Amino acid sequence: MTNNRSGRGKSRRNAATATPVQGNQHKKTMKATREREPEQSRVRAGNGLLQAEIKHKNGNMNEVAQKKRENGRNIRRSSNGGRSQEASNRNRSSVERSDLPVQKNDEAVIDIIGMNHDGEGVGRVEGFTLFVPGALPGEKVRVKVLKTKKQYGYAKLLDIAQASPDRIAAPCAIYDQCGGCQIQHMSYEAQLSWKRQHVVDVLERIGKLSVAGDDGTSVDLPHVQGVVVHPTLGMSEPWRYRNKAQVPIGVTEGGLVGGFYARGSHRIVDMNTCLIQDERNDEVVARVKEIGRMLGISAYNEETGRGLLRHVVVKTAFRTGEMMLVLVTNGRDIPHADAWIGSIREHIPHVASICQNVNTKRTNVIFGDETRVLWGRDVIYDYIGNVQFAISARSFYQVNPVQTEVLYSKTVEYAGLTGKETVIDAYCGIGTISLFLAQHADQVYGVEIVKEAIDDARSNALLNEMRNVKFEVGASEDVIPAWKEQGITADVIVVDPPRKGCDPRLLDTILEMKPERVVYVSCNPSTLARDLRILEDGGYSTVEVQPVDMFPHTVHVECCSLLVRKD
Repeated sequence: MTNNRSGRGKSRRNAATATPVQGNQHKKTMKATREREPEQSRVRAGNGLLQAEIKHKNGNMNEVAQKKRENGRNIRRSSNGGRSQEASNRNRSSVERSDLPVQKNDEAVIDIIGMNHDGEGVGRVEGFTLFVPGALPGEKVRVKVLKTKKQYGYAKLLDIAQASPDRIAAPCAIYDQCGGCQIQHMSYEAQLSWKRQHVVDVLERIGKLSVAGDDGTSVDLPHVQGVVVHPTLGMSEPWRYRNKAQVPIGVTEGGLVGGFYARGSHRIVDMNTCLIQDERNDEVVARVKEIGRMLGISAYNEETGRGLLRHVVVKTAFRTGEMMLVLVTNGRDIPHADAWIGSIREHIPHVASICQNVNTKRTNVIFGDETRVLWGRDVIYDYIGNVQFAISARSFYQVNPVQTEVLYSKTVEYAGLTGKETVIDAYCGIGTISLFLAQHADQVYGVEIVKEAIDDARSNALLNEMRNVKFEVGASEDVIPAWKEQGITADVIVVDPPRKGCDPRLLDTILEMKPERVVYVSCNPSTLARDLRILEDGGYSTVEVQPVDMFPHTVHVECCSLLVRKD
């Protein structure tokens, strides 16, 4: 898989702080926190693990040694005397790099003391951080340094001298090539434990929240009952869970290929099966590739902008069994379209919809603006719980329906509804959470900036004959204040933002409206922690956080958090 994001333009990056300058990082403003670069995030996460390891294993000896090295560097730099500041800056990089304990192509044996948010093992050489893909915490490994920067570097795993008891053989045949899963080599139990700890770490480091111990007591700050972070809710069968495949199409000497991008590249790895995809999705993709080769269909070339078939998108409704196939093409004309459609209908009878999406733009965005039905309906139907949803070619729908029901049930539980409440669902999408809530509330208002999503939400409300829910197009931070002026106030506000977290104006709006409860559904623990801090400072208390494993064998984790007003 290239991507296990739940949709809405989410991309993973966390934050955590670097070695001796960590205190200064904590003083930065929330705006600066939002604008940090991914590389800074990576080193902060790694060095946060290093600090924890130093604290628990080696006391402060390594920190003292690091300070001595820094002092030595400062002495050497101050001895430049009359050298101009410009010349000093020009030479600073080379001086620091020559002082590093390892250089590019060096080999070293290191202990892996943690794992960062990208699933890379974190180790050190004389206090210098190295990120090692494929290494697990607790392992002793031999590595080759690939790249160094001022405070950290990257290394390739060569040998495992001492393996972690959590290490397993990844069952996927192309795991080492594909970039979709990051931690298949880790036992599922260990994955769930690591995801909880990752949530705990960012809540403490970014959110400055006191997290309770496993017994529910505060572990850090006196006089404050800590936030309870529950064990991650995992799957009884953590394979074949994805209901949607988005497969890029390319060409090799052997003809048309379709699969997933190799790690860190746009090189397509051909694939016949994906162990986290529903098997029916694999079957449809394989059939489309076979027909395409037979009919001589050309694949889109990103570099030249030529070629027809860009992506094959397959959606499967787990409850009803209906399937939708979307051919994303670089132009409207499809050669031999009737033969293609006939073969698919003959071999895959569960396909209820075959659509074409036209995308002629030079972009890596999958969908274009025009979608048309080639055969069948324009939607398929599925259920989450007892709520029915119509799914169109471009509508967002959670890719793991089993865990989606778990997540939404927890959202309803945290909302504490008795049937008398008014609820606002910000970032409502196609109304999935709104309709879940509407079964237990007096009135639900949903707001979403994407007009097509609101159209789907209204259709889904009619489909389920729910008349106590209203949807409106617009930015939450604009629509909700307008509702307030109309006399609409919320007892509960639910937010489910994209990975970048809540818009600051929405957080201000929540604080002005003062609902009794806020339920925050998040796909990014770092931005969750940042926003919880803002809500805490505005008069709310974070009571509990429930991590949910929506994407087994990847580093992603969703959370459902409950906040209550302090007064």
